[in-house]
Amino acid sequence: MSTAVVTLAFGRTEHLAQQARMLAAGTQLPDDYVVVRMRAGDQVRVPAGDQVRVPAGDQVHTAADDLADVPVDDHAGIPVDDHAGTVDPALSTRWLDLPVDPARLPLAAARNLGVEAAIEAGAQTVILLDVDCVPAARLVESYRRLTAQQPEVIWSGPVTYLSPEQRVAELAAPAELAAWTDPHPARRSAVPGPDGLPRDLFWSLSFALTAATWRTVGGFCTDYTGYGGEDTDFARLAEAAGIGLGWSVEPMAYHQYHPTRTPPVQHLQSIVANANLFRSRWSEFPMVGWLEEFARRGLIRRRGEQWELTDQIQEG
Repeated sequence: MSTAVVTLAFGRTEHLAQQARMLAAGTQLPDDYVVVRMRAGDQVRVPAGDQVRVPAGDQVHTAADDLADVPVDDHAGIPVDDHAGTVDPALSTRWLDLPVDPARLPLAAARNLGVEAAIEAGAQTVILLDVDCVPAARLVESYRRLTAQQPEVIWSGPVTYLSPEQRVAELAAPAELAAWTDPHPARRSAVPGPDGLPRDLFWSLSFALTAATWRTVGGFCTDYTGYGGEDTDFARLAEAAGIGLGWSVEPMAYHQYHPTRTPPVQHLQSIVANANLFRSRWSEFPMVGWLEEFARRGLIRRRGEQWELTDQIQEG
């Protein structure tokens, strides 16, 4: 069964290099490694660093406090070819370039582009792996076996979030990742099996499906741009098509550290826009915890069946 791994790259050059290195050292290599490079103009843009995590606690926040250190343009350019030199030559790698607006990355469209290219090249199983994630030694082997045994299921596996001190570059082989295994607690309710993952716990960080199942679901909804909502929407599409969301502890992945904020106020506008889009499609909101926290901080407010930015943010 021909297997492809698809990932999206918008900067994150070092993380992509470590992902490729661990893929090349796994128990089974993918037949095709498709990297969709999202490009801004003539360059690939690299985030200068997402904002540092700020604990929410119970302290009082104002809109100005939350957005004061979120730059309008926090991207620094690097040459496009810098990505290509980072990938292990043992992998059969293809590069697809997608022009983008850095402020509204078309993640759904980029995933669709990569998967369609993989399927057109003959892939029967496609693994989507976030560029920040590195695979355990048996990730490709496990996903390939799972999709062969139960092809009408979208399979997901655990993701461990690494600390700043846990640097993949310092490891000699993917087997050494096992010592760091500590899967994200948000998905503790998932149970092994073809319907073991609750739909709201489907993440696009690491999952696999057959080409036929991809066709049945129809891909990601490309109305979503920027951060948030498109993977939850994909899970709803799968459910509507009668496709199970499977869970297995075998295909382990490890998310390499990068600074961020909780809640992710740097993605405020896209989260609100995508949440409203999701509501129009599925009659409920996703990302409810983040939306409620944004509202508590005075960043957004509810008006009828929609969320909107507060006047302070709109004017700022």
